[in-house]
Amino acid sequence: MDRAPIPLIHRVLAARGIGNGSAAAFLEPSLSQLHDPSLMPDLDRAAARLLDGVKRGERIAIYGDYDVDGVTATAILYHTLKAIAPGAELVPYVPHRLDEGYGLSEAAVRELAGGDGGTPGCTLIVSVDCGVTAVGPALAARACGVDLIITDHHTPPELESGLPQAYAVVHPRRPISAGTTEYPFGELCGAGVAYKLAWRLCTMFCGSARVSQPLRELLLDLLAFAALGVIADVVPLVGENRVMARAGLAAIKHSKFVGLRALVEASGLGGEKIDAADVGFKLGPRLNACGRMGHAREAVELFTTAGEERATEIARNLCGLNDERRRVEKEIFDQALDAAESAGMAGTDRRAIVLADGRWHQGVVGIVCSRLTQRLHRPAILLQRRDGLCHGSGRSVEGVDLHAALRECGFHLERFGGHAMAAGMQVSDAKLPAFTEAFIAAINSRLAPENLCSTIEADCEARSSELSVPLVQELARLGPFGRSNPSVSVLVRGLTLAGRPEPLGAAGKHLALRVRDNGHWMRLVAWGWGEHRERLHAGMKLDAILAPRLTDFNGVRVEPEVLDLCEV
Repeated sequence: MDRAPIPLIHRVLAARGIGNGSAAAFLEPSLSQLHDPSLMPDLDRAAARLLDGVKRGERIAIYGDYDVDGVTATAILYHTLKAIAPGAELVPYVPHRLDEGYGLSEAAVRELAGGDGGTPGCTLIVSVDCGVTAVGPALAARACGVDLIITDHHTPPELESGLPQAYAVVHPRRPISAGTTEYPFGELCGAGVAYKLAWRLCTMFCGSARVSQPLRELLLDLLAFAALGVIADVVPLVGENRVMARAGLAAIKHSKFVGLRALVEASGLGGEKIDAADVGFKLGPRLNACGRMGHAREAVELFTTAGEERATEIARNLCGLNDERRRVEKEIFDQALDAAESAGMAGTDRRAIVLADGRWHQGVVGIVCSRLTQRLHRPAILLQRRDGLCHGSGRSVEGVDLHAALRECGFHLERFGGHAMAAGMQVSDAKLPAFTEAFIAAINSRLAPENLCSTIEADCEARSSELSVPLVQELARLGPFGRSNPSVSVLVRGLTLAGRPEPLGAAGKHLALRVRDNGHWMRLVAWGWGEHRERLHAGMKLDAILAPRLTDFNGVRVEPEVLDLCEV
């Protein structure tokens, strides 16, 4: 007797290493799957010091980063401390990307400690999304009589002895030493670490794992900020990250925070649901544009203190900055692509890109790096040259640890920091040629020539008849999709092209294909395939890798996206 075929969703889960025993938990992630915050080294110590600070009326600075992760982490701690102590004196601080650079700086620490005119200085500084390598600023804080709490997720020193001498260092991958244990999930982003600290602040304040109803509702609302940080920072969408992202996405649309609602409206997001793509392509870029093209303090204000009128004004301004960012990004990308090809960094011998140019906007080079890595399938570093120094960012490809490569040739750099997929750095003009060669050599040893191309792997094979509306809706339960949890793709064999592809879009840049398979008909959409139209003709036999999708145009129906085609 033949066995019943295994349902497609279970075949996809099995391909991703998720067996029957863990499938239910994966498909229905619950907040109960989040680990106890107290498991993170120094987190309880940090929470106790912050509670003591607000109780005694200390002036407390929340020192964030200028990207989405840093802004949302700042907002999470701000709203938590304000809910616990409405009269708390909190100073949100985010450095200017171009004038101050990334992370904690000694000058900023001294400025916050010293106050401003008649305003008293801060006696407690808590960093979010930065600081794990800030040895000098930690010493400066101590010299000023300030307690510094560091919360971060970027690559820490290899040894405990290399950590800054701060009051507390909260990090999910903190080096293990006597008296510390490894936190169960090391891939949290800055907002995720801030959320775990916020959670512990609430339980410690209430003296119980069960917090008051107002604080419970706040923690649920704050998941919207955590989801923005998780998705925008491109951390793996598995484990705790996926739990927070799934719950937070559901909370964004009807957030109680006026700034978040204003940003959603200004971004033109209608409907009831906001997904990871909306965060990645609409909300995230607008928030990042503030730090890239202006000063991220406006984004922090949007998510912390802005009333409705001011929030609307800031949100509209972010949309304008994002338009300008896109224009500048295109200009730099075209210049960088030409320069990479001219310098032989687009071939197989030199498998990394390092370029510097005085015309390039330092706030935009990171995005252009991402585009270059996608186009040329190799790590890229772009730098703005200014006053004898080159400041910039790098991005990597899966399987190549950018931070490890930088550490290997770090003696050429003035400073650097980041993680496996993204980093920031500073190098002198004089050392740039030597650094370039050392970095390319480091990448060449990690990236083989045959891997200089994008690959598309299907989760499993499927029959076209399996791709029904209910099935595609069920597959959506595997989301949110992103790094380490990509959108579902299936290999469908033996399709017959029923006619010439139809051009889509004003310039025919895209195609619509009508295919049949044993009496089953489907319409496929191939984005960016317009140039291949002449090679596709009626009657062709095709194998296709498809991403199952639904369209609600003229009624809800299945309309898969073509990822790849092969004639058979």
